[in-house]
Amino acid sequence: MTDRKERQREAYRAADPAEGPLTTDQGVAVDHTDDSLTVGERGPTLMEDFHFREKLMRFDHERIPERVVHARGAGAYGYFEPYESCAEFTRAAFLQDPSVRTPVFVRFSTVQGPRGSADTVRDVRGFATKFYTSEGNYDLVGNNMPVFFIQDGIKFPDFVHALKPEPHNEIPTGASAHDTLWDFVSLQPETMHMMMWLMSDRAIPRSFRMMQGFGVHTFRFVDARGRGTFVKFHWKPKLGVHSLVWDEAQECQGRDPDFNRRDLWQAIESGEYPEYELGVQLVPEEDEFTFDFDLLDATKIIPEEQVPVRPIGRMVLNRNPDNFFAETEQVAFHTGNVVPGIDFTNDPLLQARNFSYLDTQLIRLGGPNFAQLPVNQPVAPVRTNQRDGYHQGAIHTGTNYSPNSLGGGCPALAGVDGYAFSHYAERVDGAKIRKRSESFKDFYSQAALFWNSMSDWERRHIVDAFRFELGKVGAVQVRERTVGELAHIDPGLATAVAEGIGVAPPAPANTEHKPVASPALSLANLRGNGSIRTRQIAVLVSDGVDTDQLTQAQEALSAQGAVVEALAAHDGKVLGSDGNGYAVDRALPTVASVLYDAVLLPGGPTGTPDLRSDETAMRFVRDAYRHGKAIAALGSGVGILSALEPEALHIASGHGHVCADRGVVTDATTGTASEEFTQAFTEAIAAHRHWDRPPLRC
Repeated sequence: MTDRKERQREAYRAADPAEGPLTTDQGVAVDHTDDSLTVGERGPTLMEDFHFREKLMRFDHERIPERVVHARGAGAYGYFEPYESCAEFTRAAFLQDPSVRTPVFVRFSTVQGPRGSADTVRDVRGFATKFYTSEGNYDLVGNNMPVFFIQDGIKFPDFVHALKPEPHNEIPTGASAHDTLWDFVSLQPETMHMMMWLMSDRAIPRSFRMMQGFGVHTFRFVDARGRGTFVKFHWKPKLGVHSLVWDEAQECQGRDPDFNRRDLWQAIESGEYPEYELGVQLVPEEDEFTFDFDLLDATKIIPEEQVPVRPIGRMVLNRNPDNFFAETEQVAFHTGNVVPGIDFTNDPLLQARNFSYLDTQLIRLGGPNFAQLPVNQPVAPVRTNQRDGYHQGAIHTGTNYSPNSLGGGCPALAGVDGYAFSHYAERVDGAKIRKRSESFKDFYSQAALFWNSMSDWERRHIVDAFRFELGKVGAVQVRERTVGELAHIDPGLATAVAEGIGVAPPAPANTEHKPVASPALSLANLRGNGSIRTRQIAVLVSDGVDTDQLTQAQEALSAQGAVVEALAAHDGKVLGSDGNGYAVDRALPTVASVLYDAVLLPGGPTGTPDLRSDETAMRFVRDAYRHGKAIAALGSGVGILSALEPEALHIASGHGHVCADRGVVTDATTGTASEEFTQAFTEAIAAHRHWDRPPLRC
């Protein structure tokens, strides 16, 4: 079944020519395209070679300026459908009828790095959704973190300049660990809440499919009567919210710099469509000032314990783009693209974004007609008096002004039937000033709320992240100033960071914020519904592997939607216990544990000496263990795990006994993979990580 956007795209698809000769752009047939026109075989190239000149000119102009931020991205098409009518708080048509699916295009991205940077850098991720609604395009341009670095958009150029590579040497690429960024944030206390998020594991998502999205700002819903309600937008992935850890994220940059975009593409191609639930936090306008923070402050969240998130619909991504450049690269998002029923607030950062996005699209896409590009075209009818300009694709006739009589008065203004966009009637008055509201000046309470909400392992990762980032900062005064800011959040955090970067612990700071926590902020509470669909399971095999045992375990995991791959020291096949060859999916030297979610070690009648003597295989298991991933071993495969000598970990030693301890599942039985074993391994994988396990001796 195709939706309206897919049917619209059909008209623009340009397939490879099935027959006929190669031609120039002017339709002239070409009989030779391997050599330029020259004077003799070794003479100079002639300027009259129009085919050569056209071909090279087109190549030289294939690229457009990349985005200043969010340059590296991946996208997909899909649909959105509401659970029920939302008419009680918004008149937006796409939020009314559960039977109506609205086409969408979503672009995920990193912020700092250029198009050629890696996916798994520590960074904010963009989560931008274009709804092709019956009333026009609506863009929900969000991030995977619910807050931002600054409160007012006038600081955005300064922030991005500081975040980008250092101007003298263009280093580092796609990273925040350098002097200018930390100099800026240490001088801007309003950044502290966002820096806590950036130093957490939220900054290195396992997958775009396992990443939350947020609208960041407080927007406004408007109902059919013109009544406004403040709203915060939340995207929640069906698979749960999961992240990498910094050590494996760095290795992923070398093993597979396209780790996240490949994951998204392959999931959709295999029919495992990413799904997200759209939720909203609704605040009646009369409650605007009931919080101890300002709703217009983009560096603040509304804790879910105060205003629960109300699910209102779901989004499914089910089609990959046909052409990355034409669609993912040329898609143009704009916070100012709203539809009737959705409006803005006076958030100064949001107001700045409403100005900025249009400028960006004009410079990137070459002129004012970027909305005519297929990926940007609305499915709603477009009737304007806009004319001409770069890359105008229409041949207009008739009048181009309003009002007119020669054109029959068309296009006419919308009537009073309630379909046109009507700006929310908000009273605004006051003197023209440059001054921040006092209600914006609590910079540390919510940063402390985030810290207090973290589990022990999340706190360890945050401390390690601060130590890594500040350890890359050469200016000692910047290090000292930053830990001084951290002292306002939590003295223990500041001291732990200071000890790791060679500066004196800061003096106790005034911390008047309450030691409260929000469980909804911790990854430990966002693991999903227990499914292991699309989880990548590595099975390490060698000659002598128990084929029946391996097949049984593989089929049981695959039946639950997991992707199971057999890895060996070499490509091809290994000799199974039944005397037949067992196909290998990948050779161990070409992959690494960081590319998988769990590891299975099957056994064999003759044991598995090849794996135990293979340092690559042992490193694979060792890395999976220390990264907290689920590990399972059967029969003689238990010996591989035992060789690493995990401290105080319970490992099965007798036949028929399944032992599950902190994400490690073992069964010394040969010849079978019991239902009990498979279930225990499934539960361990679904939990994603196991940070409470003891260290390895070996």
